[in-house]
Amino acid sequence: MGGDHGPAVVVEGAVAAAREFGASVILVGDKAAIEREVVRLDAHALAVEIRHASQVVGMAESPSHALRRKRDSSLRVAAELVKEGRAAAFISAGNTGAAMAISMFVIGVLPGVDRPAIAAVLPNLKKFTILIDAGANVDPKPWHLLQFAVMGHVYARDILGLDSPRVGLLSVGEEEGKGNELTKEAYELLKESSLNFAGNVEGRDIYNGTCDVVVTDGFTGNVALKISESLAEMLGSMIREELLRDLRSKVGAKLALPAFARFRRRIDYTEMGGAPLLGIDGAAIICHGASPVKAIKNAVRVAQEWAQAGLNEHIKAAIEAEVARDGREETRE
Repeated sequence: MGGDHGPAVVVEGAVAAAREFGASVILVGDKAAIEREVVRLDAHALAVEIRHASQVVGMAESPSHALRRKRDSSLRVAAELVKEGRAAAFISAGNTGAAMAISMFVIGVLPGVDRPAIAAVLPNLKKFTILIDAGANVDPKPWHLLQFAVMGHVYARDILGLDSPRVGLLSVGEEEGKGNELTKEAYELLKESSLNFAGNVEGRDIYNGTCDVVVTDGFTGNVALKISESLAEMLGSMIREELLRDLRSKVGAKLALPAFARFRRRIDYTEMGGAPLLGIDGAAIICHGASPVKAIKNAVRVAQEWAQAGLNEHIKAAIEAEVARDGREETRE
């Protein structure tokens, strides 16, 4: 029911996933509104179920209000279906803060995980880079960054197919000892871990392909993500403006259309659907509010891959292995 386009786009994306990937989908929200879309798409024969929810969390509502006051919201009901084992994954293009809070407090977190983290899957010169955390935890502790690194490593290995993902710690310089107290302490933990730790990396390394997983706090990660989105929009607008400036440019643009199409596919965020919220005792995909049909469809695909790969079991095992390797328990928050 959330997002910029409401149920029309979300239902169409879910129906497309059912048709293309054989997914079984439960559509949660206003039953009448959803049924209209199902009829429009002639999707009654597909594995698509409707579950009514009488309330909707608005895009501007606070997460605490959504948790306390809207117990029959589409977000809450969907999360409870995952908690009960009726569904394997929770996918939302609605209020991001509410979706994260409800995922954490209704579905719960994995044993050994203190805080879930958003893993933004970004294109690089080779394939993809996972930026974690991209906004869930603005003030984490050093051991939280270690947990983020472990979760990002497992996701890169199991979902992106990387044998030994290279993990870097985002800082203001590549040399050991650079950064603030958080990054300095996290560096020591990552250096002693079993991960393929590449040391400190800088912002440019998110996109140049030298690193597969870039670990940071949610404040820095979200700023980096939003700057990247804005830069991509600006470059796209400037390129279009220059290509349409005069006749010669228009002719050249027409000749280059196949190259532009390939370029768009390489940077298209809808290919991954949304950002996984790692550390949840289930699967949770947080989609952009402006997600088109393709993004919703691929979010369902990624959620299927998550469940089929046994990702959460692998995350639990990896966290346990790091705790055993460390030989001690930190005081957790």
